[in-house]
Amino acid sequence: MRRKRRTKRFSGVTPDYLIVGLGNPGEKYQGTRHNVGAEVIHLLEEQYDVRLRKSKASALCAEVKSENRNVVIAVPQTYMNESGLAARKLMDRYNISEPAQLIVIHDELDLPVGKIKIKVGGGLAGHNGLRSIESHVHSREFARIRIGVGAIHEGQRGRDYVLSRPSKADRQALEHSKSKAVDALDFIQTHGHQAAMNKFNA
Repeated sequence: MRRKRRTKRFSGVTPDYLIVGLGNPGEKYQGTRHNVGAEVIHLLEEQYDVRLRKSKASALCAEVKSENRNVVIAVPQTYMNESGLAARKLMDRYNISEPAQLIVIHDELDLPVGKIKIKVGGGLAGHNGLRSIESHVHSREFARIRIGVGAIHEGQRGRDYVLSRPSKADRQALEHSKSKAVDALDFIQTHGHQAAMNKFNA
C-alpha cells in the first residue's frame, strides 16, 4: 500500500506539469479499458491526499506540491473525443505554454496488457482523445504515458474492446501498470522525460 504524501496547494504560479488522465465520465464507463488513464489520476488523488474538484475547465482537478514541484492533476469531464477541450482550458487557466509540460495518460491498443511506455510527440495511433488534444493544443509535442490494454481479436472492433471491462487476469495486470505509471510520473518530475523513457521503456 502506498504511503500518502503531505501536499499543499499552490496559487499564483505556473505549475511545472499538468497531468491529465483520459477516460469517459459516468458509471457506464467506470472500469473499462478506455478509462485506465483516469484511474491513474484517482491513484494520485489518494497518494497526494487531495480531492479532485469540479472546475470551469470541464474537468475534475486538484493542485498539489510534489517533491518541491507544482503539479495539477486532472480528469476531463467531457467524453473521450472532446478531451482536448479540457486540456486547453487547463493550460490557459494555469498559463502553461510548453506542450511538454502536459502529460497525458491513456490506454494503448498497440501495447500488451501490463506494459507502459513514455513518449513525447509522435503519432497518435488513432486515439480519439489524443486527436482532440492535438486539435486544441495545436501540437503533438505533449508527453504521454501509454498503458497497454492488449490488442483486439480478429473481427472485433477497437471501440467495443476499449469500452468493455477487462478479464480478472487483465485487470490485475492493469493494476500493476497503473502503479508503474505513478512511479513514472514521480520520476519524470525529478529527472525529466528522457531519463524516464530510458528507465521505463526498457
